Amino acid sequence: MIFSRNAFGGADAVAKECVEYYEGEPLSYMTTTAVTQLRQLAAAAPVLPTTTRTIEQFQRIALPGAPWRYAVTSNGGNILVDGIPDPTWRTAIDDQVRTTGATLAEVGAELRTRIDDSWVAKYREADDLFCYLVVHPDAVPTGFLATWDAWCRTNGWSASQQGRKIYTMPDAVSKSFAIAEVRRRLVDSGALAEHAPLYAAGDGALDAPMLRAADAAIRPRHGELEELNFTAPNLTVTAAAGILAGEEILDWFHTVAADPLLAPVPDPA
Repeated sequence: MIFSRNAFGGADAVAKECVEYYEGEPLSYMTTTAVTQLRQLAAAAPVLPTTTRTIEQFQRIALPGAPWRYAVTSNGGNILVDGIPDPTWRTAIDDQVRTTGATLAEVGAELRTRIDDSWVAKYREADDLFCYLVVHPDAVPTGFLATWDAWCRTNGWSASQQGRKIYTMPDAVSKSFAIAEVRRRLVDSGALAEHAPLYAAGDGALDAPMLRAADAAIRPRHGELEELNFTAPNLTVTAAAGILAGEEILDWFHTVAADPLLAPVPDPA
């Protein structure tokens, strides 16, 4: 629902609002309609912002509907409670990563032996949880991702690519795990009915487990999941691509939040 300035597709004439600045420059946008839709949705139903972004990257977004009681960042490695990282959750994640596979230091050291400056612009570690490469997509060596992912999977990690970024993620760090924890807390506090349905949206390979775990889910007709032709029995795919898909996704959320029985039939495409 949030798009960089280079991802508008054919929607340049659509009214947009900047929701993220980086180093003083506008970076990410939503349509003005989507801004209103998200504010209305957050007022009507529990909304849980969930992202692979680090805490710092998430906090620079002026996401409509804030403040958020809960948010999930770092692909599920951190749960923010009123904007503050929950130390209990993070300690549990760190313990699980440590006992189920290689450490970030070990993974990073191995990865750096496999890359070079001819196709990698940056190597980054995110919130001391996972690492990613910023690459020149056309220059990535054939077979690199499959070979690297195979090594990762024997060590409790996995690799995936989204646009110019190749993520290397421990199996213990997953959005679906963090969402389940937040849902449990909301139910325990009485803020959410025990059998309330869960709806989700996402566009990257790292979102796939979250989409499968939801009662119903939606993805846009663009992004990594579109390239992978990802589908599931509970999944709807938007008709629009680019920034206008954000409005379609929010329309879908409003429909199912108003009456779960009206959840659109998944698009078989």
